[in-house]
Amino acid sequence: MKKMMLGNAAFARGAYEAGVTVAAAYPGTPSTEITENIAKYDEIYAEWAPNEKVALEVAIGASIAGARAVCCMKHVGVNVAADPLFTVSYTGVNGGLVIIVADDPGMHSSQNEQDSRFYARSAHVPMLEPADSNEAKEFVKLAFELSEKYDTPVMVRSNTRLSHSQGLVELGSRAGEMLKPYQKDIAKYVMMPGMAKKRHVVVEQRMNSLKAEANELAVNVTEYREKSIGIVTSGVAYNYVREALPEASTLKLGLVYPIPEKLIRDFAAQVETLYVVEELEPFFEDQIKAMGIKVIGKDIFSVQGEYSVNLIAEKIGGEKRDVLAPGALPLRPPVMCPGCPHRAVFYALKKLGITATGDIGCYTLGALPPLQGIDACVCMGASIGMAMGMEKARGKDFARKLVAVIGDSTFFHSGITGLVDMVYNGATSTVIILDNSTTGMTGHQDHPATGKTVKGDIAYAVDIPALVKAVGVNHVRVVDPFNLKELEQILKEETSREELSVIITKRPCALLDKKTIRPTYMITDKCKNCGVCLKLGCPAIKKTDKGMEIDASVCNGCGLCPSVCAFGAIETAGV
Repeated sequence: MKKMMLGNAAFARGAYEAGVTVAAAYPGTPSTEITENIAKYDEIYAEWAPNEKVALEVAIGASIAGARAVCCMKHVGVNVAADPLFTVSYTGVNGGLVIIVADDPGMHSSQNEQDSRFYARSAHVPMLEPADSNEAKEFVKLAFELSEKYDTPVMVRSNTRLSHSQGLVELGSRAGEMLKPYQKDIAKYVMMPGMAKKRHVVVEQRMNSLKAEANELAVNVTEYREKSIGIVTSGVAYNYVREALPEASTLKLGLVYPIPEKLIRDFAAQVETLYVVEELEPFFEDQIKAMGIKVIGKDIFSVQGEYSVNLIAEKIGGEKRDVLAPGALPLRPPVMCPGCPHRAVFYALKKLGITATGDIGCYTLGALPPLQGIDACVCMGASIGMAMGMEKARGKDFARKLVAVIGDSTFFHSGITGLVDMVYNGATSTVIILDNSTTGMTGHQDHPATGKTVKGDIAYAVDIPALVKAVGVNHVRVVDPFNLKELEQILKEETSREELSVIITKRPCALLDKKTIRPTYMITDKCKNCGVCLKLGCPAIKKTDKGMEIDASVCNGCGLCPSVCAFGAIETAGV
């Protein structure tokens, strides 16, 4: 049977058919839906872990115990999981272990464009890269076979375009019992220096064997057509090449590390001009050049952003195709949703002139006009560490107007240790935990404080205020951010302390409760056109030729805007 499936759903189906027992992940676009779809299979235990490092460690434990296990994350999540990744390459596996990582060329939802292929190379872990949904399913199954054959974790690379597009998938049945016996093996699984030195030798032997097999693997496909142009490519870029240059010969690499050197040499010898088409870094290109083969790549292509059929047709084929001119489509800048509980926090921070180190999540949008309430944002959990560094660099007086802003899910991901550092090393600034009861930016996934698992089962909900107090914070305040007057007062009080404090702004994401019908708001003739309401950055409020207006079709009815109007010009308009 065949079925149209999202790439991420196909990855999940591959895990199911491969006989996976355990799946662990932390949500991160564009990888999130893999685990959400895996959770629909009753045969697989699935979990949202607090972060990618923990998720991979769970999967490693399951693998050592004899089960097939999968761990899913986005490209920056590999940074968090790198510590166990590099060492599990040494220990090897018992049950198959597969890590699916989704890169994000073009940075549709990310803070950088890093290329995960370099992690595979650096950690000495083989990596596969499918080109469509059916390959996504099949490559996961192949990854488990290679994992157990070569005693190694295997990475499978996706990207935004593959993860979030649909394709036809041939459905198969689930594999039989895959649980292997568990045997204690200290020399293999305990990575003390003496054991690790011996395992490093095993890793090198494994990679040499994989390099040899790479030339024979069916996923590396040579397709000869017109031989004046030959293109080495992989993944989604292969689809662009085939559409842009249908007569060109191609070498489609399904195993992107280690690369099949003999296959590449043979292909290069058969074509007149060799090109490499690969998004992001010159990963293939540099290795092919190191083989002494003349190849054209990044001297005509960029290391930035996504490629397209039109781009490839122009750069290689010399064919200039019509594309939409800049400005042909209206811009749609990112903005916090109507009724977002974070909006009031950033409005207050800007009003009070407070410096704020930010973090990764919906609330990162608080850096944009008109709120402009965030001064810096680097990675998950960094807001707290950055605030600590700024305070220590500039002193306690600076800390009186300094806060770190972090979401509830991100706090569990990597904020707790930063807060412990502040307690331990005598920080005096303020941390604001924006608790909207979900992992909002990636589509409302649960986390350790929501009281539910990825499968919807009831779980213990971690008490954030109690946790904060337990690590040594003496001053903890909880406030509804839509009580703007109280929020501003608490901000003034806590930032003026000469002792570390934490403010928890607690109100659920506006999109979590879709059943409650609230009255919308309108602007009356009392309006003086002062524009203060526009400073909230709410997409429902706009300035027209007639003055300020609220679009009732957009208004969430949160009630924040009346609290900033000094003239009482904003009133309920009815349901």
